Amino acid sequence: MYFIDSILAAYGWAGMALAVLMLTLFGIQLWYYAVAYGRIAAYKNDRRPAILQQTPPVSVIVPMFSEDYAFFEERLPLILAQNYPDFEVVIVYVGQDTDFYAELTAMNQTFAQITVTKIHLDPRFPISRKMALNVGIKSAHYEHMIFSSTDAYPRSDRWLALMAKGFTRGDIVLGYCGMEPGKGMTAYMMRAWRMMHAADWIACAVRRRPFRGTLHNLGLTKSLYFGAKGFSHLNMNIGEDDLFLQKIMTRDNVSVVLSPRATLSEKRWGGFGWWMSRLRYFGSAFRFYPVRARNFVQWETASRLLFFAAAACALSVMPFEFRIAAAVLLAVRFAAVLWSVRRVARRLGEERILPRYVLYDLLSPFYALMLRLSLLRKNERVWR
Repeated sequence: MYFIDSILAAYGWAGMALAVLMLTLFGIQLWYYAVAYGRIAAYKNDRRPAILQQTPPVSVIVPMFSEDYAFFEERLPLILAQNYPDFEVVIVYVGQDTDFYAELTAMNQTFAQITVTKIHLDPRFPISRKMALNVGIKSAHYEHMIFSSTDAYPRSDRWLALMAKGFTRGDIVLGYCGMEPGKGMTAYMMRAWRMMHAADWIACAVRRRPFRGTLHNLGLTKSLYFGAKGFSHLNMNIGEDDLFLQKIMTRDNVSVVLSPRATLSEKRWGGFGWWMSRLRYFGSAFRFYPVRARNFVQWETASRLLFFAAAACALSVMPFEFRIAAAVLLAVRFAAVLWSVRRVARRLGEERILPRYVLYDLLSPFYALMLRLSLLRKNERVWR
């Protein structure tokens, strides 16, 4: 009581409230970075009970919505070169270019792993990714399937082997896909945003509370898919990597594969405007998430922004010794964040993240607020 009375006498009730607020927010931030994200670095998938004695043959399903020669010539060979003995690549071409389709099917003569199927594109009847995946699933020859995209490419020839090994521990396999490196602050922000927002769902998945994956690096079994009667939320063009997974995920059927060699990279096709457009498009599903998942994602950003605001207030108007205490809390928090982010980045194979991470740490709450406001307006592209 004497300690509290001394604080009240020195700083008043306003100072006392500010100190309690800062310490509370500081504790929340430490929990996220030292405990929640710390589980990612310490995670071992082998701790889950085995359901298969050996790795199964797998079908890699890739929808293709344009005559993408860059994928055809650059990224598809990286998939075909995977160091795994028993797999096929099912390409679902959605289009009407018969010459391009003929080139795709001709690849089967050279690479027996390739299976190509076509959905004729009619502008009057748009084809969603879910529809293309459904055709690919029915065309796949194997029970265990990996979903990817034409925009992503593996960083090593061990990607498929590690994802297939994930099926020995669960019927759903979650992998990570980062953004490809590039020059400039925008490219860096894309990479850091992708990694730290993936850290949210990965941290929950390793704690056996999964709520999503990534559409570029995701596996599941045919039995699970058809047992759920296919994809959910068919009135939306999105949701196959989150809303559908929330329908079929349990504490015990999800296997998480975390390794730099199991990581994919997604191509960048634009700058800040393209990036925000994608975040807004896929973020339209967020309001349908379970309350627990929404709270987990939002409270890190909210507590960070409030902590920065409280620290700025303390550094601006409070007495000298109060400012020193606020500065110490800021320094300890930044040290804990950089330590945790470094461990997560190493586990996911993200290089050169730390040098500019403080800028991301300070700026990303404002990007998140901008995104939140943009989501108040309905995105017509999302709905069918």
